[in-house]
Amino acid sequence: MGLFDRLSQVLRSNINDLISRSEDPEKMLNQIIIDMRSQLVKAKQQVASAIADEKRLRDQADKEFKDAGDWEKRAVLAIQEGRDDLAKQALVRQGEHVSHAQQLEATWEAHRGETEKLKNSLRDLNDKIEEAKRKKNLLLARQRRAQAQARIAETMSSLSEKSAFEAFARMEEKIETNERQLKASAEIDEEFSGDTLQNKFKQLEKTSGAVGVDQQLMALKQKMGMLPAGAPQTSRQLGAGKRSEETVSADIEPAHGDDSKS
Repeated sequence: MGLFDRLSQVLRSNINDLISRSEDPEKMLNQIIIDMRSQLVKAKQQVASAIADEKRLRDQADKEFKDAGDWEKRAVLAIQEGRDDLAKQALVRQGEHVSHAQQLEATWEAHRGETEKLKNSLRDLNDKIEEAKRKKNLLLARQRRAQAQARIAETMSSLSEKSAFEAFARMEEKIETNERQLKASAEIDEEFSGDTLQNKFKQLEKTSGAVGVDQQLMALKQKMGMLPAGAPQTSRQLGAGKRSEETVSADIEPAHGDDSKS
């Protein structure tokens, strides 16, 4: 199992454990970010070790190539000095260093490829953590909105219960009943208190003395100039009534005069 496979498994295990415990979403997301950062630190350390191993292999290969070159120089020196036996031994030693250098370089090439993969995985992990940090704020905003909606729904649910509204309706009915009772009591007191005959005449006077709407309308029209100048219709009717009475009286009076003459 690779390094980042193990890290992913650890992260999934921690996240699943947090979710199963149903902790506060904000605390849970913050803890997940903390765990991811902790794993990122460990991953950086592992990648750093891999890079150090790569550099060590490169240095070892370079040293072997250098040693091979040194032994080649010694072989040249031995030949120049007429020591072919020493030159042969130096060439053997040179071949050994070249072989070791080639093996180390091949190992270094393979390790360098793996190290580059680790670096890319580390970059991806870092980018994912940064993305998770950004998503955390969005998730928290969605969570707060969901909580607010839940509280609103709960409040509306409690308001939709009939108890409060029924109590309000009962109180309203009680007040209206009290008002009706007060009006009824006032009517009883007015109608059946004191001289009932006198109360009836007072009521009659109020009714007869009230100015009708038609009369008010005629007076307003005359005031606005919409009727010919003169007394309102009601006044003319009253005047006509008086004139008719005078006519009747005039008719009656001569009759009395005739009787007196006779």
